[in-house]
Amino acid sequence: MRRPAPLPVRDGLGPARVRLRGGSVLVELASRFGEAAAEKIRSGEVVTADGSVVGLGTILPPGAFVYLYRELGEEVPVPFDMPVLYRDDDIVVVDKPHFLATMPRGRHVAQTALVRLRRELDLPELSPAHRLDRLTAGVLLFTVRREVRGAYQTMFARGLVDKTYLARAAVSSRELPVVLRSRIVKRRGQLQAFEEPGEPNAETLIEHLGDGLYRLTPRTGRTHQLRVHMAALGLPIAGDPWYPNVVDVAPDDFSAPLQLLAHRLEFDDPLSGERRVFVSSRSLA
Repeated sequence: MRRPAPLPVRDGLGPARVRLRGGSVLVELASRFGEAAAEKIRSGEVVTADGSVVGLGTILPPGAFVYLYRELGEEVPVPFDMPVLYRDDDIVVVDKPHFLATMPRGRHVAQTALVRLRRELDLPELSPAHRLDRLTAGVLLFTVRREVRGAYQTMFARGLVDKTYLARAAVSSRELPVVLRSRIVKRRGQLQAFEEPGEPNAETLIEHLGDGLYRLTPRTGRTHQLRVHMAALGLPIAGDPWYPNVVDVAPDDFSAPLQLLAHRLEFDDPLSGERRVFVSSRSLA
C-alpha cells in the first residue's frame, strides 16, 4: 500500500508525486519541468517521501520519489452543478454531471469532482471509492476519511456493488435483453478501448426499455465497457465522441453530452452492514 503523501492537501489538491531517474534532483526537475520546478527547490517546496526538504545539492537514487505542488494551468469551467445525494462521517455520494472528471488527470485538475468537493465541503481527505468516466454522469461515491477508504474501495474492486446505468441509443432491431461477454483491452496512449479474441473479461446485461432507452447492468468494470459493448451491438450511445469513431470536440463544447447515466448504486455497507441504495436524480435527454 502506498504511504500517505508527505505534504498535505492544499486548496483541494494533493502534491504531485515524481519518480526520479537518479542523480541531482535540481538538475533532473529543471530538465523535465523547467525553471519553475527548479525554483520550487530553491524555495524549499520539494520534499522526499519521508518529508525531508530537497536542497540544491540533494542527490537521490533511481526510483526515488519527490513531492511538490503543481502549478495549475487554465481550465475550461464545467458549468454544471453536482448535488450531494448523501453525506455522513464516512462517505459522500454525489450526482456527478457530464464533462466533469472524477479526479485529476492530464489537463483536468481543478475541474474535477474530487477537487471541487474537497474545496466546497472542506474535506481534505476525501477520496473516490470508484470512478466514472469524465463524459458519464450519475452516482459517484467518495470516502471522507483515510481510515475507511480501503473498505469501500475494496468493495468496488471485488464487484460487491450492484450498478445500473441508463443510456440512449437508436432503437434496436435485434432481440433483447442480451448478455454480452467479450474481452476488452485499453492500452496506454490510446483513446479507445477495443475488443480482442480471448477469454472474456467484460460482461454486460443490456435491456431495451422502449423508445431508445436502455438499461445496462455491468457485471464487470472494464474501462469504457458499456460504450464498447453498445457500439459492438451497432447501438453506439448517443453523444459518444469516441465510439465507434473518434470525433474531435472542442473542450468548451458542452452541447452534446454522452447519453450515459450511472443511475443506481446498491450495496451492503462494509462498515455497518446496512443495505445502501443511491439513485441519480438526473434524466437523459
